[in-house]
This record gives sequence, structure tokens and C-alpha cells, in this order.
Amino acid sequence: MSDPVPGTEERVPAGSGVKLSSAQGRWIVVATVLGSTMALLDSTVVNVALPRIGEDLGADLAVLQWTVNAYLVTLAGLILVGGALGDRFGRRRVFVLGVAWFAAGSLLCGIAPNAGVLIAARALQGIGGALLTPGSLALIQGSIAGQDRARAVGLWSGFGGVGAAVGPFLGGWLVDGPGWRWVFLLNVPVAAVCVPIALRHVPESRDPQAHGRFDVLGAVLGAAALALLTYALIEARSGSPVVVASALGGVLLSALFVYVERHRSDPMLPPDIFSSRQFTAVNVVTLFVYAAFGGFFFLVVLQLQVVSGFSALAAGASLLPATALMLLLSARSGALGERIGPRIPLTVGPLLCAAGMLLMLRVGPQASYVRDVLPAMVVMGLGMVALVAPLTATVLSSVDPGRAGLASGINNAAARAAGLLSVAALPLLAGMGPEAYRSATEFDAAFGRAMLWCAGLLVAGSAVSWVTVRKPVPGAGCHPECHTFCATASPPLEPPRAAKP
Repeated sequence: MSDPVPGTEERVPAGSGVKLSSAQGRWIVVATVLGSTMALLDSTVVNVALPRIGEDLGADLAVLQWTVNAYLVTLAGLILVGGALGDRFGRRRVFVLGVAWFAAGSLLCGIAPNAGVLIAARALQGIGGALLTPGSLALIQGSIAGQDRARAVGLWSGFGGVGAAVGPFLGGWLVDGPGWRWVFLLNVPVAAVCVPIALRHVPESRDPQAHGRFDVLGAVLGAAALALLTYALIEARSGSPVVVASALGGVLLSALFVYVERHRSDPMLPPDIFSSRQFTAVNVVTLFVYAAFGGFFFLVVLQLQVVSGFSALAAGASLLPATALMLLLSARSGALGERIGPRIPLTVGPLLCAAGMLLMLRVGPQASYVRDVLPAMVVMGLGMVALVAPLTATVLSSVDPGRAGLASGINNAAARAAGLLSVAALPLLAGMGPEAYRSATEFDAAFGRAMLWCAGLLVAGSAVSWVTVRKPVPGAGCHPECHTFCATASPPLEPPRAAKP
């Protein structure tokens, strides 16, 4: 299929586009699933490999934090950019570039000879993730026929959900088997299959209404501010002048970012979108909730391996109940939220998650999976089920339909930024030293303190929901991508809504 004439492409109306039942329709779904699964798996499998990475590279806790956060800094800072690039220059083109970029970063991670190279490669991976993640779902919305779109998104979400659910198990198997490097190298053959399929079978599309200068300055300022603040938090124990300068620089760049976005004609993050109190309130809830999630999933696999003596495979498999519950029950949660409104789910969900984290205080040396770990993960999973789909529906319903994609992108970026700042700050707040993960006794004590911090964040998020989230969500429903969504790093990401025919 030849590309449309540049500048004339638009999101297909309901009566046109590629039929899902056609061979091309199925290939489109395959390509988008392969691409999005690469990035989705990365948010779950890498944490499982952290103890082995630290042991193999002789790294301290700060390196493990940067192994997670170098990826999140570039991903959170640039994910809005990725969506805008696709709309302006071609969604397929940017998606394919993102997949290839992500694979190149993964290859560099897999062959990294030292911690510095690994951290740099993880930052490159994040750039690739920011390019491919928004485009994955946008390609389905922009090329599949309108009457088949919901089903196609359901398939995309379902297969992606299965990938996220098995990610920790797969990561543990790779770490215990061929080694931690294969957690990254596995992405290379996946990309080698995905790129040719996308180039051959996925039609190009653009947003003909995308115009104006691209907000490069805003993107650079946002990512740089996150990087400086993250560095200051991770290295805060040293108290060096560089740390102080990084903290001040991060604050100044954050203020400059806000100033630039308020005064640009076409900003990456339009300030007026926060004029919706509901949208602002739900994003505050997102910051609290995903800060707790980011810290929890960073530390729990370390606790299970360092303190409880679990293998990497067993530690990864321990997370399955939470993701499996989200895989099975997200759609029902969304439907319930539509009937009763978002206030109760967004209040009760964080409290259940907090209870699950407090139950993890029972997980110590010689912990039993059935007696100690499983109850905590089930309660945690039920809380995430209650929370995630209604949160996404509330975000999308709190702004004009034409800005739903932007609202979803902001919410997703906020969640990832909260997670990376939590991974940077939580070890400091919990009193973890640079070598804490090498001592079971020291790490166990710090893990307990960290769980109290995480539970406190969730209780704060619940309180904000109860006080501020009032309006029902008429007609928002459970969006197709929420039906089987089970990632733990961020809420579902939705592209701009399809234009009505």
C-alpha cells in the first residue's frame, strides 16, 4: 500500500480504513503489539535483574537506581514529544524509528562493559520508548476502520496485558538462566520482526491539524529538570557542592519550564488544560499513587532476593497475582466506576494498595510465599484493579474530547515522573546506604521503613480523591485499552480521539 500524499493524511472515519478481518488489519495489530510490548516489558523485567546487575558490575545502590531512572528520565520527559512528532511527521515513521532506537539501546545495555555505559544505554532506551509508545496505539486508531477500532484496541490491550503479566516471570527466568544481559538482548530479535512488518503492512498517517513550531525548548527543559533533581536525590548523602548545584539547577529549570510553557504559542504542555479542577486533582492523585508504586516495585524484588532468599525467577513470579488480577478485572472495574462515579474507586483503591504494602512488612528472612507474599500481592492487585481504569476514565472525561490524547499523555508522564523521583528519593528517606542491598539485615530494616513511606503516599492520594473528586463521569466508561491493562509503571496511554465522520 502506497503512502498518502504528505499533509493529506488524517485519522480514518468510521466507514473507511483497514478492516480488522483482513490480512493487513491483523498485521497492523501484530506490529503495534510487538512494539508496545517491548516497552511494556521493560517496566517489569529490569527490576527483577537488579541484584544480579549490581553483583556482576560491582555496583552500589545508586547504580541500581540509575539503571531504572535513566530510562524513566528520558521517557517521562519526552513521551509528549513522541506523540507530537508522530502527528506531525508520520506515526508509522516515528513508531519504526522508536522501535529501532529502542532495540539499539537494548543492544548497548546487553553488551555494556560497565555501569556507566549501562546507564547511558538506558537513557537511550527511554528515548526510543518515548517515540514508540504513543505511536503504537495511535497507529491502530489512525488506520483501522472505525467499526473495528474498539475490537482492535481490545486485542492490542489484551496481548500487551499478557506481556506485562508474564514480564517479571520471563525476566526472572532469563536472569537465572542465560543471564541478566538477555533481559535487554531479547528486544533485538523482537524489533527485527516488528520493523519489517510495520514498513510493509502499516499505512502512514498524520494529523493534518498539527501545526506551529515544535516545542523543543520545553522538551529539553523538562527532561533536564527531571535529570538534575533525580541526581540530587540519589547522591544527596554525599552533600557535595555538585549535589547542591544539581538540586538548585533542577528547581530553576523547573520554574523556567513553567515560564516557557506559559508564554509559547504552541507549548508541549498547555497550562490552560489545568483550568479543569477535576483534571488537576486526578493528576495530583496520580503523583501520589504512582510514586508509591514506583518505589514499591523497585524495592520488592530486591527484598525478596536479598532478604528472603528467593531466586530471580521466584521473585519475578511473585508479582504475577497483582498483574493477573488487573488483566482479568480491569474492565469490570471500569464499568463499576462508570456506574458509581470515580470518587469511591479513587478513594478505596489507594487504601487497598496501602494495606497490601503494609502486609509486605511480614516478608522477611525465610518468608513463605503462600503465607506472607501472596496475601500482600492479592490485596495490592485488588487495589490497583479498583484504581487504574477509573483514574484513566476520569482524566479523559475531565477535558474536552479533542484534548483527550494530550490529557492522557500528561497523566502518563506525571505517573512516570512520580515513579522516577520515588526511586531516587525513597532509599534516602528509608536510610539505605550505598551497600544496603548487600546486607540482608540492613536492607530488611530499610525496606520496612520504605513501605511505611509508600503506604503514607497512598493514604494521601486517597484523601485527595475523597476531598476533590466529586463529579460523576457521564459516558466516559471503560476505554478499550483499559479492558486488560495491567502495567504497573503508568496508567494506559490514549492517543487523540478519532474524529467523528
